[in-house]
Amino acid sequence: MKIAVIDGMGGGIGAQVVARLKQVLRAEDSLVALGTNAIATGGMVKAGAQIGATGENAIIVSAPTADVIVGPVGIIIPNSLLGEITPGIATAIASCKAVKILVPIAQPHVELIGLEARPLSAVLDDVAARVSGLLMVGG
Repeated sequence: MKIAVIDGMGGGIGAQVVARLKQVLRAEDSLVALGTNAIATGGMVKAGAQIGATGENAIIVSAPTADVIVGPVGIIIPNSLLGEITPGIATAIASCKAVKILVPIAQPHVELIGLEARPLSAVLDDVAARVSGLLMVGG
C-alpha cells in the first residue's frame, strides 16, 4: 500500500505522522513525503519517509497514485497553511480516490465543530491506528 503524508510550513505535523506510521508499516508498504516546501519535505524524509517530493506539481501528480493520504485538514482547503495549499493542491487531494485521514488542526478561517479538545499526540496515535487498520484490511 502507498501512503502519502502531505504537509507544509515547517512539516512538523507531517514528521510526527511519518514517525508514527513507520512503526506500523509492513515491508511491502511505501511511505512518501509530499511537502509544499523543501523544509516540510526534508523534515518528513528525516523522520523516516522512504522518498520525498516538493511543490504543487509534485503533489498534484503524486496524490492520485496514493492509496492513503494523511495530513492536516488544511490540505483539502484552498489557500490554507498560510497560502501554501493552492486550489490545485486542494482539488487534487480532495478529488483523488485515496482514503484521506485528516488531522483536525485549526485553520483561521475554518471552524471544526463537534470535535473534543485532545492532545495532538493522542490524535496522531489515532492516525497511526487507523492506517494500521487499513493495512490489515487492504493488504
